[in-house]
Amino acid sequence: MSTTPTLARLREFVQELAALLQRNPTEPDVLERGGALLGRLVAHDDWLPAAYAKPHPDRYQQYLLHADALGRFSVVSFVWGPGQSTPIHDHTVWGLIGMLRGAEVAQHYAKTPEGRWAPEGAPTRLLPGQVEAVSPRIGDVHRVSNALANQTSISIHVYGANIGAVERSVYLEDGTRKPFVSGYSNTELPNLWDLSAERNAALRAATATSQPAP
Repeated sequence: MSTTPTLARLREFVQELAALLQRNPTEPDVLERGGALLGRLVAHDDWLPAAYAKPHPDRYQQYLLHADALGRFSVVSFVWGPGQSTPIHDHTVWGLIGMLRGAEVAQHYAKTPEGRWAPEGAPTRLLPGQVEAVSPRIGDVHRVSNALANQTSISIHVYGANIGAVERSVYLEDGTRKPFVSGYSNTELPNLWDLSAERNAALRAATATSQPAP
C-alpha cells in the first residue's frame, strides 16, 4: 500500500516510540511518555487505512500495523464489531491502549483466595483520545468489550513485544488457565516508509511557487 499524507502520523509515532525505547527507560517512564505519544496519535482519526479498520461479523480483529525490528514493541489496531468482546486474558508485557473510534469497556480481574477470577474495581470506559495502560506490575488481567451495541469501535494497542507471537493465557472464572498465541488478522502491513507521494507533492508546490507570475 502506498503511503498517504495521513500515514505520516503513524510513522511519526513509531519513530518517536523507538527513540524513547532506545534510551532504556523504566517501565513507568514508558507508560507515561509512550502514553502521551499514543494520546497524540489517537487524537486524530484520519490516518488508519481502511484495510485495517474492517470488522468481522463473528469476532474482533487484531491487525498488525508495525512490528519493531528488534522486537521491542508492536502497534496493533483492534476492531470491535457491535457487542464483541475478549475472554479474560493477560498480556505478560507492558501495554498501552488508545481509543480511536467508538468506545470500549475494560474490566480488570483479580484472583480470589479460592483461586477463581473475579472483577476488580469498576469497569473503565475508554472514549476517543483516551489512553490506559496494562502490565504485570500494575494489573495485567482484564476483559475488553465494545461498549456500543450498534457500531464498530477501534482501539490502537501498543505492546512491549511482538504481541502476536507471545504465549499468553485466557482464564475462565473458575480459575482454569488456557495458553494461547494470538497471531494477527492480516498478512500484509501498511507501508509507512514510502515517502514518494509526500516528497513529490512538496516538489510540485515548490515548482509552482518558483514560476514567475504571468
